[in-house]
Amino acid sequence: MDIAMKNISVGDLVDGYNDDGDGGVVGYGGKLDIRPPFQREFVYKDKQRAAVIDTINKGFPLNVMYWADRGSGEAPRYEIIDGQQRTISVAQYVNGEFSHEALYFDNLPADKKARILDYELMVYVCSGTDSEKLDWFEIINIAGERLTNQEIRNAVYAGPWVTDAKRYFSKTGCVASKLANRYVSGRPIRQDYLETAIRWVSRNSIDDYMGKHQHDPDAECLWEHFRAIIRWVQATFTEYRTGMEKVDWGPLYDAYGDAELDPHDIENETQRLIKDDEVKNLSGIYPYILTRDEKHLNLRLFEDGTKQRVYDRQGGDCNICHESFDIKEMQADHVTPWSAGGSTTEDNCQMLC
Repeated sequence: MDIAMKNISVGDLVDGYNDDGDGGVVGYGGKLDIRPPFQREFVYKDKQRAAVIDTINKGFPLNVMYWADRGSGEAPRYEIIDGQQRTISVAQYVNGEFSHEALYFDNLPADKKARILDYELMVYVCSGTDSEKLDWFEIINIAGERLTNQEIRNAVYAGPWVTDAKRYFSKTGCVASKLANRYVSGRPIRQDYLETAIRWVSRNSIDDYMGKHQHDPDAECLWEHFRAIIRWVQATFTEYRTGMEKVDWGPLYDAYGDAELDPHDIENETQRLIKDDEVKNLSGIYPYILTRDEKHLNLRLFEDGTKQRVYDRQGGDCNICHESFDIKEMQADHVTPWSAGGSTTEDNCQMLC
């Protein structure tokens, strides 16, 4: 892998600057994708933008930026990995989109304009294999608006597939958000939806999946799989309740998507479990109904005082094998299981080795 340091002047950086909205933001003579299509929107506030301009005006270093080299030969192409917000801030200022200290860039004397345009940015440009770049981007531990793992992957596996996937999953108000905002946690603009969708379709092999599909012309298959999962959730658990966004629906769809399920019976059981004081994790009700694994419910545990009293009452003996043990070697168990109607009360507790 090659990592080269380049000194890029602000004047060169903002040359050809163009913000095409959803079409992306480019600069550096059209060779730099400052914000690729459908990536997260500009997030710096006025105070942060002002700090960027102050830093440049005073000649202070503006932190190192990181670019990925995506081109070769006579057609160089780069994408910003870290430094997007700083780059957009200075480009917007030079292009007259906001003022600083009551002056727009065009209002400045010629010498101050030149000082800004001649200011040199320190940029590390990384080129190499996908795995090498991914390792490097994870190591640099980016400061400020830190990149998410998925944002780093998007840069490493940049191509038509990622661009199209962002169209579905990576914009505030995108189709994935409109469909699934009550069933998926996170924010589209930080790539949470896209990461979830790829994790579900790849069964946790996100990097392998993105590498395999990097040069596909579109991400329609990813979108269709995601949409199928959400529609199955809506059809199976017909009443929405707060907390459903905490459920990992993908593996449940893989295991039970073709099962014959009765939504009416499921809703009745859901209501019963919500009212059960033994159930401490209401979000776990949905996977429990499908899997019957009580670990999802975080059932109420016996208190330490209850354990001690039952242990003393049993004389320190296990209630099954009747051998003696220290209380630290024993665990509290329901005499009548919760699934059979037993409650977490002292008269339903036994200590077992």
